[in-house]
Amino acid sequence: MSLHPSDPLATATQLLAALDAHSVSARELAELYIERIERLDGPVNAVVVRDFERARAAADASDRRRAEGSAGRLDGLPMTIKESFNVSGLPTTAGIVAAKGFVSAHDALVVARARAAGAVILGKTNVPVMLSDWQSANPIYGRTANPWDLSLTPGGSSGGSAAAIACGFSALEIGSDIGGSIRVPSAYCGVFGHRPSDSALPRSGQFPAPPTAIHAMLLGVQGPIARSATDLELALDVLAGAELSEAPAWRLDWPAPRQSRLDRWRVGVLRTPDWVPVEPAIEAALARFAKDLAKTGARVGEASPVAEAQWRDAYRLYNQLLGAIIGARMTTEARAIDIAALERHGDEFALAYVEGLRASVSQFFGWLVERERLRAAWRSLFEAWDVVVAPVSLRQPYAHVPLEGSPIAAAAGLEIEVAGRRIPYGRPTFHPALATLPGLPATAIPVGLDDRGLPVGLQLIGPYLEDRSTIALAAQLERDGLAAFRPPPGFEDAPRP
Repeated sequence: MSLHPSDPLATATQLLAALDAHSVSARELAELYIERIERLDGPVNAVVVRDFERARAAADASDRRRAEGSAGRLDGLPMTIKESFNVSGLPTTAGIVAAKGFVSAHDALVVARARAAGAVILGKTNVPVMLSDWQSANPIYGRTANPWDLSLTPGGSSGGSAAAIACGFSALEIGSDIGGSIRVPSAYCGVFGHRPSDSALPRSGQFPAPPTAIHAMLLGVQGPIARSATDLELALDVLAGAELSEAPAWRLDWPAPRQSRLDRWRVGVLRTPDWVPVEPAIEAALARFAKDLAKTGARVGEASPVAEAQWRDAYRLYNQLLGAIIGARMTTEARAIDIAALERHGDEFALAYVEGLRASVSQFFGWLVERERLRAAWRSLFEAWDVVVAPVSLRQPYAHVPLEGSPIAAAAGLEIEVAGRRIPYGRPTFHPALATLPGLPATAIPVGLDDRGLPVGLQLIGPYLEDRSTIALAAQLERDGLAAFRPPPGFEDAPRP
């Protein structure tokens, strides 16, 4: 797609090049995005907290720095931030009604790093309650719709983030991911997203909390969403690094990408176990992707770190740890509501989540030992393969489902139909858990449209701390046309005033 460098659908890299060349000013870009949000966001409802006056002031300051020759890496780039991240002077609620009056006095560390690099923060994007759904609806800001079809979910919990990027309301986003919350919305909205390796980026600064709070010491990460794989690398360069408490001695030295040419990659295709159904459109996209990649000369074949029978144990472990981590930020009353609902309706994996909600310290550390065994299995796999490709989710974007109160409790009794089989509503965490449980980097890539004209996404999973490999492969696929952003209908050529 050929775009004018100051077009709101241009990549962040293109926009920064235009700023560097002085072919557009930061103030002009800010006004362009503000006007587009005000004109087009109504039915989508992606950017729910707007900070336009401060954005204009930040853009003017950016233009002055460029004139002085002191511009930062992201200087003048219009960005939005997931609502659950703390941004100084703006509300942070994570969709929780009790937190409605909270206004943060500080920036989350990743937000501070973006701002220090010169980014212009336009506002914040919508999320589900407590970030606990693949929909992005809450009683404070309402529901965000998928720009490809307003009757469908954009994914969650970074659903507003991915929708904003797809619509051209933002040039770069910061989201978070513990159950696919970067990757699933990216797939549903047809954009690129990256779940970094555990510990590569800070985890602090989410939910209404003081600046030092770290709510997810395990599994959860923060990462970028963009319209190009190249933009993901740009974001990592700015955002990656230690928490403040570790900064005096902690340094990150990314390994170089494993391969520099598409025909040299060794790409394993992970076969989904039979007890996890996958929609035919996703299976077809994965098969087509593997075939097209093999035509480039890349080595492509089936790969898995464990035997198929062992995936059930791994997924149970993921749910146990997830319950323990999520439960740590819940009130006793909220935890009791979820436990009661899951015990009434839950399958073995929902009950594993309940085990996590009730976990003792000794149980938790026992699960960490099991996790290390799985991490070792993945390390062995990556001796033979550079990257593994898998679905992001077992289902495509689906119609909005009203969930009142706690999303976990409300969804406990729900079933969905996938490939002619009825499964629990929560089962789609299986594919995100592939990378989340061992803490591996995973890059979501858009690989085309299904028969309904909806985007299909896959994920590239790489070795721990080799984030540059999955992103480099995504960029090479993008250059060869095997992965590409395309704007949703109605947003591709929206006229500027």
